[in-house]
Amino acid sequence: MKTIKFRSNGQEVRTLQQMLVKLGYKITVSEYFDEETDAAVKDFQRKNNLVADGIVGPKTWAKFESKENNSGDLNKKLLSEQDLNDFAKQYDVELATVKAVNEVESRGSGFLNDGRPKILFEGHVFWRQLVKLNLSPESALNEENKDILYKKWSSDFYLGGTGEYERLEKAAAISLESGFKEAAYASASWGAFQIMGYHFKSLGYPSVDDFVTKMYEHEREHLGAFGRYLEKNNLIRHLKSKNWASFARGYNGPLYAKNKYDVKLEKAYLRFQNS
Repeated sequence: MKTIKFRSNGQEVRTLQQMLVKLGYKITVSEYFDEETDAAVKDFQRKNNLVADGIVGPKTWAKFESKENNSGDLNKKLLSEQDLNDFAKQYDVELATVKAVNEVESRGSGFLNDGRPKILFEGHVFWRQLVKLNLSPESALNEENKDILYKKWSSDFYLGGTGEYERLEKAAAISLESGFKEAAYASASWGAFQIMGYHFKSLGYPSVDDFVTKMYEHEREHLGAFGRYLEKNNLIRHLKSKNWASFARGYNGPLYAKNKYDVKLEKAYLRFQNS
């Protein structure tokens, strides 16, 4: 049984305690807390996209009060046939093309089982984002965070799944100095189409927080961000002309051929066209 300590025994905290007891936690009241003793609450906050600036904040309180399920109904957050039809009409692209791109590039569901959007945190991008904000990655680097802050790309530290959120939050918590959290969230790729957070401005989002909030809502938002990215980078034309190699090069980079993205796209298109 896990133990959680609280700083006070106010009414709000007592009600939260009762709810945590039902979840199998042993509760004690204390004047002090540390990272280990409040880990369970912070984990709840993290999994539910809550503000982790104290043991009991208004968003955490509301989440417990409503007794919402962590994952919610994932089926309500997935793309429908109508969503794909709307995308095809918006960009004047054949529906079979849209379905092919969605199948190949989305790599399955855009959400984890707990309802959070899939992400991949990139430590080398975090380094660059800090530099961009005139923050020093060198001064922040130490043995504790070398797995989330490094100068050159590496896949050695990828954890996948929920582990990527652990890496993201670790990066965001390196410093309370303004910019670190924003840089961290801009350094992850988000959702079904793995759009990097730092694209938020060029894609028309007012802030990286706004972009991330949208990614939590629905795969429709993932598809919308994908469409903005394709439009911004002039890739829609390749979908209209069925130039799979040019599209794959523009979206996946020069190594697209190694992974046969163009071949996969064409095969998927032909299958959807004939279905």
